[in-house]
Amino acid sequence: MSQRPSIAFAKFSSPQTASSKKGTAFVLSADEGGLSDAAKACDPGKTLERAFPVAEFTGKFAGVVEVLAPQGASLDRLVAIGAGKVSGLDDYAWLKLGGTIAASLRKAAEVAVVLDLAGASPSGKDAASLAAGILLRSYSFDKYKTRKDKDDGKAEPKKPVKVIIHTADPAAAKKAFTDAEAVIDGVLLARDLVNEPANVLGPVEFAARATELEALGVKVEILAEKEMKKLGMGALLGVAQGSPRGARMAVMQWNGGKPKDNPIAFIGKGVTFDTGGNSIKPASGMEDMKGDMGGAAAVTGLMHALAARKAKANVVCVIGLVENSVDGHAQRPGDIVTSMSGQTIEVLNTDAEGRLVLADAMWYCNDRFQPKFMVNLATLTGAVMVALGQHYAGLFSNNDQLSERLTAAGHATQERLWRMPLGAEYDKLIDSKNADMKNIGGRYGGAIIAAQFLQRFVKDTPWAHLDIAGTAMGSPSNEINQSWGSGFGVRLLDRLVRDNYEQ
Repeated sequence: MSQRPSIAFAKFSSPQTASSKKGTAFVLSADEGGLSDAAKACDPGKTLERAFPVAEFTGKFAGVVEVLAPQGASLDRLVAIGAGKVSGLDDYAWLKLGGTIAASLRKAAEVAVVLDLAGASPSGKDAASLAAGILLRSYSFDKYKTRKDKDDGKAEPKKPVKVIIHTADPAAAKKAFTDAEAVIDGVLLARDLVNEPANVLGPVEFAARATELEALGVKVEILAEKEMKKLGMGALLGVAQGSPRGARMAVMQWNGGKPKDNPIAFIGKGVTFDTGGNSIKPASGMEDMKGDMGGAAAVTGLMHALAARKAKANVVCVIGLVENSVDGHAQRPGDIVTSMSGQTIEVLNTDAEGRLVLADAMWYCNDRFQPKFMVNLATLTGAVMVALGQHYAGLFSNNDQLSERLTAAGHATQERLWRMPLGAEYDKLIDSKNADMKNIGGRYGGAIIAAQFLQRFVKDTPWAHLDIAGTAMGSPSNEINQSWGSGFGVRLLDRLVRDNYEQ
């Protein structure tokens, strides 16, 4: 995997600290090119001040000016990053500034970041968010590349870049970063899972990765096919029957709240590869279906984040893990299966399989744990991408309060959601002449119909469905993510829990 930068925090007892030795220093410039005294001290020859007008640099957010071997300083490189208007520096802005710094690290071995602004003093939390942005942007999935250098391959392995963030209160920054890093590690775990090829990460292997969370104090149970068959999970097992790799369900519990307090619940679709089954997908682009477990990856990453930062809440996460393959045993269009709920489903399209997996996973979670609410995540439909593109995930919910809280969390983290409709009119479209329901409902409103299907398996429990097909994989690159697998949902749901459900 890519080398992860090491992050440390230090106090700038004098403005000369960052420029006292060779290396690269980053300074921040507020809107209209203003440098703080600490930043100016890194540039005794005033090289940046001369470079700003030449580069037409005004301190605009994420603008970059770089000077090599600045006059009068022992530094190899001095880089100014535009911070924009100080009033606009929220948590996400600091993340993006960290990402902008990471994009400019190049081959530096040691970096000093002077976290000071003219007219403002960034807090420890701001420093932690900046550091988190550096880690998010630095991620790349290259574990299977055996030729990473353009030379003869005899070069010594590159050491991780050492980043020292100079700030007014390093103790507060370090404390805040411990919390932030737990969440970032959850995001990176989710990215790893989505990026892994399907020959390496099948249902059994994914379940084993979930079991690793026991090291953080998470209670993990793995249900195999025998246990799921006994529970009557005919919908989930029907999807898996065409693959020799079997099916698993991982049940993860974090008990950080009051002992007898009902948990909150998150459920993830974990189709480790989706051929479409007998309703087979076109060959072009099918390789992307290794990411059809983005919902399960996000839920697993979320559980890592909550456990690592010792969240004061009782949380249960359930992921249904299958491979939707095609052979002589595979489910056929027209088959009728019986879900754990007892409701029967006519499977008219075997490529509408994620809702079948979720139906049993959600019913199991609701029936066993009686949660305060359930949120499921799934790369469920291409239709949601037609509606919303790749910058918003679709939100469907039977509860206004839960929907509003999710939307607010999405706004804060910029993992944005857009609420879509549910209604009896759509529900009629999945009524079947041969069973209690069918798994598709016609050409129009595909994302809504999928949500209506899922709603039949939640009873009266407050529930939300997040269709993350456009945001979990292959989403547009940005300041904090250059990876195909984005880890979408981890920061969003951690924020939901943090803001509303911790004691």
